[in-house]
Amino acid sequence: MTAQLQTFDLDPTLGAPVLDNAAWESLNGVHSRFAIRIGQAARYQPEVAGFVAIADGTDEKSWHDLAQLIGPGATVHLSGDDLRPPVGWTSAVGGQGVQLINVSLDTRVDPEAVELGAADVPEILDLVARTKPGPFAPRTIELGRYLGIRSEGKLVALAGERLQPPGWTEISAVCTDPDFRGRGLATRLVRSVAAGIIARGDRALLHAVSTNSNAIRLYESIGFRARRVNTFSAFTSPS
Repeated sequence: MTAQLQTFDLDPTLGAPVLDNAAWESLNGVHSRFAIRIGQAARYQPEVAGFVAIADGTDEKSWHDLAQLIGPGATVHLSGDDLRPPVGWTSAVGGQGVQLINVSLDTRVDPEAVELGAADVPEILDLVARTKPGPFAPRTIELGRYLGIRSEGKLVALAGERLQPPGWTEISAVCTDPDFRGRGLATRLVRSVAAGIIARGDRALLHAVSTNSNAIRLYESIGFRARRVNTFSAFTSPS
């Protein structure tokens, strides 16, 4: 854990083991229709999302299957604290993220939140490009339900559903137009997205870049609890 993360009150007992490899569990469950898979390695269709995952970071077969999946000399990013690639792979440590789960969020349906669809993708991509909440591909909206708030017809805030390991749904793409920040729009959308998640019997989780302490404090203040730190590393397959 880095010095920046020492102030976070992590509780690894929260949640469930499926959250330790959320992308893999999602690709092999609810999102299997979006998966490109070879054995113990899988990835989302590129136009849907950029996540790549393997079943077991300590298993040589998983790495062999991943090499077959991505091809020689290709670089992918994986999340995990115990990733042991075989000889021939090269790696570089990337950033860290904090995984938070809902423990006491006051969920509520927001009357101003509108459900977004394919026709809204150009506006979504523009807002994401300007606010940088994380990657968003042209078909990411197909992963779950996305809600937005508009002002005079313009999309000014966004949040939706991404990874879905069994029993859980990740709230993602939480962002607000810079001209509309400080009005609580993101919090309202998180509450509303979470309301839909809970209504269908799932629990809500979030991920935030570890250096984004403001976002993490906000999520904790409204009822999320930091569970673990995820390390993201870049791995290049043998040529």
